[in-house]
Amino acid sequence: MTQQAKDNAGFTLPAPVEGQQAPAAAATPATPATGTPETVESLPVTTDVDTSSRDALIGGGVLLVLFIAFFFAKNAYANTLVAKRIQPGNANAAGWWLFIFLASLSTGVVLAAINAPKFMAPLIIGPLTLIGLIALVLMLLSSRK
Repeated sequence: MTQQAKDNAGFTLPAPVEGQQAPAAAATPATPATGTPETVESLPVTTDVDTSSRDALIGGGVLLVLFIAFFFAKNAYANTLVAKRIQPGNANAAGWWLFIFLASLSTGVVLAAINAPKFMAPLIIGPLTLIGLIALVLMLLSSRK
């Protein structure tokens, strides 16, 4: 394939207008008062594509992967506490509190990444922050001897 064939494939822009000539599509009919044509500059049309469902699906997939990773982190943390002579029941509870803390933190971050103006509202971020802080305190209290 030659270089010219590669260059000609696809979309091409129209040639630029030189001087005071306006393209035929941008010109309006003559105004009744002056009899001269007015030119209207056309702005590029941008379409607002609604990607909220796609973004939510991607965010849900990211959260699922993170929750699986947090579950393994919970088990590793609980096993580490048992090795430090913490009772298995308390170590397991501390692991679950760690999971809840990490899940609430990551949920807030993913929601902010999906649509910050919508999900950074105090009624959404406030409870997630409160749950995360309570889980952090309970995790630290459960991991004591």
